[in-house]
Formats: sequence, C-alpha cells, structure tokens
Amino acid sequence: MQFYDQQIETLERDQLRELQDKRLRALISELGSNAFYQNKSRAAGIGLSQIQRAADLRSLPFTTKTELVEDQTANPPFGSLLTYPLSRYRYFHQTSGTTGRPLRCLDTTESWEWWERCWGYVYRAAGVGLGDKVFCAFSFGPYLSHWAAISGGWHAGAMCISGGGMNSEQRLQTIIDNQCTVLVCTPTYAIHLAEVAQRIGVDLASSTVRRSIHAGEPGASLPNVKRVIEQTWGVTCFDHAGATEAGAWAFDCEAQAGAIHLNEAEFIFEVIDPAGKPAVEGEQGELVITNLGRAAMPVLRYRTGDVVNLTTEPCACGRSFARIKGGVLGRADDMIIVRGVNLYPSAIDDLIRSLAEIAEYEVTLRRVDGLDDLVIRYETVDAAPLEQTRQSVVAAFRRQFNIRISVEQAPAGSLPRYEFKARRFKRL
Repeated sequence: MQFYDQQIETLERDQLRELQDKRLRALISELGSNAFYQNKSRAAGIGLSQIQRAADLRSLPFTTKTELVEDQTANPPFGSLLTYPLSRYRYFHQTSGTTGRPLRCLDTTESWEWWERCWGYVYRAAGVGLGDKVFCAFSFGPYLSHWAAISGGWHAGAMCISGGGMNSEQRLQTIIDNQCTVLVCTPTYAIHLAEVAQRIGVDLASSTVRRSIHAGEPGASLPNVKRVIEQTWGVTCFDHAGATEAGAWAFDCEAQAGAIHLNEAEFIFEVIDPAGKPAVEGEQGELVITNLGRAAMPVLRYRTGDVVNLTTEPCACGRSFARIKGGVLGRADDMIIVRGVNLYPSAIDDLIRSLAEIAEYEVTLRRVDGLDDLVIRYETVDAAPLEQTRQSVVAAFRRQFNIRISVEQAPAGSLPRYEFKARRFKRL
C-alpha cells in the first residue's frame, strides 16, 4: 500500500480529532477579516473566534451553494467570502453552472498548494507517482478540478499530459503514442473512450494504462460501472470525490474495499439526516464539509447535497480515515420517486451497465394518466437482438426495483456522449 503521509493517515481516531481541532483553530484565527463568516456567525449569536474544536462547529448554521452564489450576486464579482485582499489571489476558476449561475472561486498561492496536497492523497492512494504518465482527459476550461488534477499529478511526482483541445480519437492516440499509465476523467467519459477505441480498432486492454481515477459524478464505485471500465481498459479503477467550492475531499485506495476514504487530514466531515440532525453511523445522510486548508476562500459546514453512508470501520489498507460505503450514492436533490420507489440516478446507471447489450442511454421521468412513467431510451451495441434487449431492460428494472418502465430504442450514435458530467436524466 502506498501513502501520501502515512503517519497522519494511520493516526488513531482520537489523535486524528486532535489534529483536526488544531488545524481548525489555525483556520479560524485567519478569518478575522472574512466578512461572509463574520456576518454569518454574528447572525447566529456566536463569535467566530469561539469555534475552537470540531464539536463547536455545530453552533454555526450550514453554508449552501445557493447562499454563496447569492453572495456573489450581492457583492460582485467575487462576493464577501475572500479572506485576504484581492492582490493576494492568483488562481481563478468557476463551477460549470449546470444548476444555475456559476460560482467564481479564487485561490492564493498557499491555497493552491493545499489543492495539490489534497490531490496528492488521491494519487498516492491509487499507487501513482514517480515514473507514471498521467493523461487528464478534460477540456481545461475554467473548471478547477481539471487544473487541480494536473497540478496535483505534478505534485505527486508524475508526468502529466493535458487532453484539452482534443477530440476523443486524438486523446486515444495521445495515450497510446506516449505510453500513458494513468487515465483521469469522468467514469462516463472513460466508457465513451472505450466505445470509440473499439470503433477505430484500438485495443485498450493491451495498452500501458494500468490505473484510472474518476470523479465528477458517481460511478467509479458502482460495481457494474467499475467492471465495464476495468474490463475495457484493462486497469484498476479508483473513485474520487470533490467539489470546486469545498476541495478534493475523498479518495479510493489499493485495498479496493468498496468504500472510499474521507480525507480527514484536510477536512472535517458531518453526516446529517433530512432534518439537519446528526445521522446515525451506518445510515444514509447528506455529507457536510468544513475544509481546513483553504483559508483564502473557506467553507464551514458546507452542505454538499451528496448522499453517503459513513463508516469508521478499519480499512485493510491501514488508514484510519473514515470511509463512505459505495462512494457517493447520489445527490439529495436528484432522487426521483417512481410509483413509490425512491431511485437515484447512480442506481439506474449501475443497473444499465450490467447489461452488456446497451451502448448508451438516457432517462426521462414523465406523467402518464396521473402516474409516473420512467422512459429508458437506449442504443444497442452492434448486432444485439432488438427484442431480446428490450426484454432484458424491462426485466432488469422489474427484478431490481420492482417497477414497470417504458423503453425506446434510439438510432446508433444519436444519444449524447459526455466528456464532463453526464446529463442523462430529464423530467417532463
């Protein structure tokens, strides 16, 4: 097993909490000029300087992305969350804005080094470092995760190659020509690249790629999605989770135990129930994050919207960090209810990827005669029997979720392919 900082990653739980408390106090001491959190704590009837331990954070209200976006609207262009004078900031990024107005995020030299450190945990836990050639199959627009992935790879000692400005065929050729050993992209795009490789006659399983690291959407911890990626690429697949506003906060390890580690060296985590109360360990809840190394633009008690199942059970890799079983299970606001059955898009994705005859798909939730109807449009792989495929899809949903669905076959190549976050789910 490989570590970024083995001493910290294997601390006893009480020692780890002491480290978090120490780092939290250092963070709070920096926020005297942070107008956003000074105002927020004052409105809650508590002085920010009173926050001295992780347990004290519960006296503060939650922070939400909507709140951060509204703050930037009210205080353009960067809001009141900046702790330091603007002249100290060097890095500009923004979120994709898929759910509304993009959130602008600024970093200083010090906070960017923190990003590199967080990614260092991701890479080293996957066994990536000196001698590796990492291919980052991203667009490299203003999106922080793309730049942090490549900067973090350098920090971990690897050579990094950008896939920005390339189409899928060019990216595959670059991977082969330069004998890359690690692929970093969304799980959806890894599957799409494998589809393109098959079409143009590239045998990925015999390439030099040995590891793949995936983020941006749930998937790499889903058994069937993971299986498809590992079989088509001939790699070991690692999950990772993060957010532009919060940080790179979780990583998979070489134990491949079906639960990914929360980076408790750099973050404090809570899991809450729908009422905002602490969830019982072992029960699903929403993840709440406080980052400890980004004083330049911090978030305290940030509601991620990610549904997780936290465990502090020991991992075979030797790390003491808490883990989330099955990775991110879904988004709290993405859950759909179909005829009384609660479904997350990730669960549907895992089911679809268990069907070898499906090449791509999209999902629409509509109302028909007053009832919910889930419509699955799909493309089949070459030569897949049409009626047999239809029956397989219908039977799989009946078997796993006990619901009836509608199915529609789409012409080959007609459904969108996604490089970044997939948007396969629609409501009518």
